[in-house]
Amino acid sequence: MIGNRITYRMADGVRVPGTWRHAFIRNGGYHLTDLFIYADGLIDCWGLVTLEEFGEKLRSGWVATEIPEGAKASAFELASWTFAEPRMWLDPGTLVAEIRDTIDQLNRRPDSTGRCLAAVDAFLADRTEEKRAAAREAYFAIPETKRLYALGDMDRKDWPLQILVGGVGGVADRRPDEEITRELYDWAISYFEERAEWAAGARARVPADGPATGVSPAIHLDESYPLKRSGDPGTKALRNEYPAAVEADGVTCPTVTHAYWALSVADPAVREAVAAADSTFAARNLAAGAERRQGWQESRTAVMTRLLRDKFTRHPEAARALLATGDATIVYGDCDSAYWGDDGGTGRNWTGRLLELVRSELHAERSG
Repeated sequence: MIGNRITYRMADGVRVPGTWRHAFIRNGGYHLTDLFIYADGLIDCWGLVTLEEFGEKLRSGWVATEIPEGAKASAFELASWTFAEPRMWLDPGTLVAEIRDTIDQLNRRPDSTGRCLAAVDAFLADRTEEKRAAAREAYFAIPETKRLYALGDMDRKDWPLQILVGGVGGVADRRPDEEITRELYDWAISYFEERAEWAAGARARVPADGPATGVSPAIHLDESYPLKRSGDPGTKALRNEYPAAVEADGVTCPTVTHAYWALSVADPAVREAVAAADSTFAARNLAAGAERRQGWQESRTAVMTRLLRDKFTRHPEAARALLATGDATIVYGDCDSAYWGDDGGTGRNWTGRLLELVRSELHAERSG
C-alpha cells in the first residue's frame, strides 16, 4: 500500500506522482536506501530505469534481494553494520510483482488484488467452474507477500478467499494438506454474500451530519485588479481587495486588504497612512516596510476572521455572493502569501478557509 508515502518528479514540466520503498543497493558495499517508483513506470534505483531494466538491475545484484553472511552495509549518515544470519523477505520476482502493483495504484488502476476481487465477483454472479478457475488464477497472481490481507479482514485474513478459489475437493493455499469440504466451501460462499451486502450498505451510508466534501464544485478566487464596486459583483466580491469598507480600530478602511495591513503595523502614523492609501498595492507596500505589531504573527488569523465577518455583515451584495457558493471549497489565490493563499496546492489557503467559516456563520444566521 502506498499510504502517505507520496512524492513526485518533474518531467518536461509535468508532475509525475510517485512513492518510495526501502531497498538495498550494492555499490561496493550494501546501502540501505529508497527505491522511487513513478506512475509512468520508471523506477529510480540511483538512476531512472524502466521496469524491464529494473529486472536487469535485480539479476545483476545492483538491487539486492540476497545478502551474504558477514556483508557490510550502511545507511548514509546514519549507521553502518555487518550482517549476521541475514534473512530477506523478497525474491526478485516478488519484488517486481509488488512494484507492478504500486504502478497500478499510482495510476488508480486495479492492482493484482483488485483484479482478483473482480474475478471473485464475476464468479459469484455466475458460479461456473470456469469462473472459479479464473478467480483462482487471479489469486495466485497476487504477490505471495500480499496473499494474506486481500480481503482487508484482520480476523479471517484471506481464509475465505483461499477456500472459495480452491473449491470443494481442492486445497487452500494456507493449508495445502487439507481437502476443502462442502461445509467449509458453503461457509466461504456465505461469507462473500454477507460481505457484498455490507459493502452495498457502506456505499449508501452518509455521515449523520453531512458529507465530508462539498456538493458544490470548488471555486478558485484568482487575483484580479483593479476591482470596481458592483451591485452584482459575483465571486469578485469575495476578494479582500474588493471595495467594501470595513472598520479597523475605529478607522474606516476601503477594503479588507487596507484594514489588514493597517492593523499589522506598530506605528500609529504609518497605520493611518496605510488605511488611507489610494490602492491595495500601496497599502501593502507601505506596511511591508514598517515594523509589525507585537504578537502579529500569532494573532493575524483572528484579525482576518474579524475583518471578514465585518465585511460580509456590512455589505449585503458581498454576503449574497458568498452564500451563492453553497458548500464549495474556496481556493484563494495570493501570489504574495502561501499562508493566506493556495499557492498552487502548497499554500495553507487560510483566506479560503476563513471565507468558508464566515459563509457557514451566515447560513446559520439565516436558518435561525
